[in-house]
Amino acid sequence: MAAAIRYDMAMDRRRFLSASAAGLSIPAYAAPFADEKPKRVGLIGCGWYGKCDLFRLIQVAPVEVVSLCDVDKRMLAQAAELTATRQANKKKPRTYADYREMLKERDLDIVLIATPDHWHALAMIAACEAGADIYCQKPISVDVAEGKAMLDAARKHKRVVQIGTQRRSTPHLVEAKQRFLDSGKLGKIGLVEIYCYYHMRAKANPPDTAPPDHLDWEMWTGPAPMRPYNELAHPGRWRAFNEYGNGIMGDMCVHMLDMTRWMMGLGWPKSVSSTGGILVDKASKANIPDTQTAEFDFGEVKVVWQHRSWGHPPDPKYPWGATFYGEKGTLKAGVMGYDYTPMEKGEQPAHKDVTYELEQYPEDKTEDRLEKHVAPAIRHHMKDLLANIASRGRPVADIEQGYTSSASCILANLSMRLGRSLSFDPVSTRIVADEEATRMLMRAYRSPWRHPAA
Repeated sequence: MAAAIRYDMAMDRRRFLSASAAGLSIPAYAAPFADEKPKRVGLIGCGWYGKCDLFRLIQVAPVEVVSLCDVDKRMLAQAAELTATRQANKKKPRTYADYREMLKERDLDIVLIATPDHWHALAMIAACEAGADIYCQKPISVDVAEGKAMLDAARKHKRVVQIGTQRRSTPHLVEAKQRFLDSGKLGKIGLVEIYCYYHMRAKANPPDTAPPDHLDWEMWTGPAPMRPYNELAHPGRWRAFNEYGNGIMGDMCVHMLDMTRWMMGLGWPKSVSSTGGILVDKASKANIPDTQTAEFDFGEVKVVWQHRSWGHPPDPKYPWGATFYGEKGTLKAGVMGYDYTPMEKGEQPAHKDVTYELEQYPEDKTEDRLEKHVAPAIRHHMKDLLANIASRGRPVADIEQGYTSSASCILANLSMRLGRSLSFDPVSTRIVADEEATRMLMRAYRSPWRHPAA
């Protein structure tokens, strides 16, 4: 296990310097930390990706993890033990069952939020009010109004907020953007296909049961509609239920749509339309679509999403990715690499595999459930956050970008439910000429929780 890896502060600083300097088109970020006391960090949501994010931050900066929060006592205790072995001072963080009690201390410089999606908004806004800068997992919210409230809170309290759409910090994708899009090598791009064909939708149908003793199911549910406890929901498969998130659209499309927007410099889509449903796997307890298509119309560029949680992918090399169709060539880009195919016969195609950093960060080799190919992207994302905390600038995946990408995916789900195309006005924050759809931009909260836009 990675718990066996021993650290000291000097090693952390040397590693931080070398890793930063090696990044593609990413500034050296270590300077602000040379004579500065370590940033004090707290984590809300100590499951799989919460720990992945936290441990990548520990790898790139001399931070001190002082607080952890989770409603699962067992998960919380395990995270505290493991964090003590990973951070330089070997201290076990304080633990909390309620994020409000953790934030009441007002002693955190950075708060990481990795709860299920239905908790993002309230925790993030509370962290802004507590004076912390923030790393929040994607999608930023379950409904559009939550996302706007989160953006408003970040700006009001002048907080730096990085969203976990880390494709913007993936080394080979940064290279692909510069080499083929920024340079104009693809020529005019009229269509981008984005897609996910992973068999990731829950297929089981276990019975509802009483929640385990170590889990506060009432607090876990929070503002979401109350469902009976089911082992699919916790730990880890909560995205199978619309009550807690936005399904595969909110989980996987948000990454590829955000990557496409970043690579091409796109803002809000002019309109969003979507169709789909549970077309094949009708036996599962999951209530999210197993099949969905969506078109994001950016005017001269159409971005078309498709997911299927069944069958074969069209290209086994790219089960999750984006294909940019340009007049001069085609670029396929995903988490495992990219491939460029030129139109001109005399020009050579290009291929690049994902960058691993297993020798620089040997603990990656043994960390439980770590997506090793994603670890470098998270590290670069964390370094970008730290640099902008120092400068008080806007990180590459600033909260506003996260709001745009997340809301666009939420609009696709609303379009599918309503059976019509939607045009969202980000200034008025309304659906154009559609009062029914506009009312659906804000979901009802379960009492006593109050929606931040209410």
